[in-house]
Amino acid sequence: MSLMRKKSTAIAATMVLASSLTLAACGDKNSGNDSNGAASPAGSSPAASQSASGAASLKPYNLTMYFPGSAQPDQKKVEAKMNEYLKDKINATIELKPIDWGAWGDKMNLMIASGEEADIIFTAAWNGYSTNVAKGAFLPLDELLQSNGQDILKTLDPLFLEGSKINGKNYGVPTNKELAATKGLALRKDIVEKYNIDLSQVKTIADMEPIFKLIKEKEPKMIPYYMFGPENGVNMINQWDYMGDSSVPGIVIKDQTSTQVVNELDLPETKERINMIRDWYLKGYINQDAATTKVFPGDQMKAGNVFAKAESLKPGKDAELTASTGLPWIQIELAGPTISTGDTTGSMLAISRTSGDPERAMMFINLLHTDKYLNNLLNFGIEGEHYDKKSDEVIDTTKGAKTYNLGSSWMFGNQFLNYLQPNEDPQKWDKFKAFNASGKASPAIGFTFDSEPVKSEIAAVVNVNSQYQTALYTGSVDPEEAMAKYTAKLKDAGVDKIIAEKQKQLDAYLASKK
Repeated sequence: MSLMRKKSTAIAATMVLASSLTLAACGDKNSGNDSNGAASPAGSSPAASQSASGAASLKPYNLTMYFPGSAQPDQKKVEAKMNEYLKDKINATIELKPIDWGAWGDKMNLMIASGEEADIIFTAAWNGYSTNVAKGAFLPLDELLQSNGQDILKTLDPLFLEGSKINGKNYGVPTNKELAATKGLALRKDIVEKYNIDLSQVKTIADMEPIFKLIKEKEPKMIPYYMFGPENGVNMINQWDYMGDSSVPGIVIKDQTSTQVVNELDLPETKERINMIRDWYLKGYINQDAATTKVFPGDQMKAGNVFAKAESLKPGKDAELTASTGLPWIQIELAGPTISTGDTTGSMLAISRTSGDPERAMMFINLLHTDKYLNNLLNFGIEGEHYDKKSDEVIDTTKGAKTYNLGSSWMFGNQFLNYLQPNEDPQKWDKFKAFNASGKASPAIGFTFDSEPVKSEIAAVVNVNSQYQTALYTGSVDPEEAMAKYTAKLKDAGVDKIIAEKQKQLDAYLASKK
């Protein structure tokens, strides 16, 4: 199948999304309406006018949802409001379980290894999705989607569910958000304006060096380029398609046509970037605790300590950051929009194998995809307490910024249901659709690597990565010495076998599509 045909398929899929979203939006323009658009009685919650089919016959159940983020002072108050609503909808309550980003990975590994009971867990290709599927941590969802997630199937672009399959099965429900992805930087807008910085000359990450030098000299209390562990310019500003979990070695280049799977460390540009990052680290442009910090970037950004951070961009990302941090941001793209299977799995909700009621968990996820009131209650809190409405679709969250500000709307359900902030473009969602349609399809679009045949090698490689990758990719160690040890240990761990298996599976997938 030619790249052009693949791109056409991807674009056609996004057109399906655009149509379905338009239809979905027509019935629910007001938070005083339930998910079918029926007005609620005055003084009641939107749930009062409609109960989910069969809710009264269900036994009460308390759901738990784990996701990376910070607990909010008014979290219990918002939970209580959600539970009033959920009781009539699905006779359930919800307990939100945010875990600080710095502790998220270790906590999830421990929970999964110990078999701790949980219902809904955030996951993503960059967050151990396929590795945890291989461990048996998540339930297959295909039957649950048919029985209790019908609205998800109606509104979610089919490419999301197709792209998130592993060995033909879905183990996570993708967030309905941007399908294409582009890479770049978020910069403090007020600092850019203060020093009249000309961003028109910035075409690559390397072009930022004189700007970082300026910030280091003029704003000594500010970190010119903030890194949080592996989130950095080495493996963030790139066009790498891991074809699934990004912790598993082996990539193709998304904006090229070759389907040869390669080790990212063998690419000349990777080595050049590692050396560049090391140089910046030594010059003090990068936070010196980049490899070890447990402080979530959002917290540093809110505190005003950051000038620039690498980001996966989309239309209006800068406005979202401005709203969540209370400081002005501007975005610059350093790579064109692309569509890969990994982009379909950038944010998902999975159901734990230890869930006491998987059906109820899917009912809740289904509501997050279709119920405007519930979706915005989770994301923005309670109207009048945490935000004020400026119109049917625009809210101001200033009053609740210190008591309830998850800043995680991209994690939950259907982002196209989200209210807009006053600083956001009124045409944001239309621009999302155009952005999706402009994406260039990866040559491996639709393929997700099944790690089962090499799970032992992957476990060994992940262990090696934990010893070397973060330190090397943040500039914290001498590349010349560390690279030699790193690559040798990767070979001993079986990296070549993993890449060969990934190539084998990709070749078989592409052959099946001809």
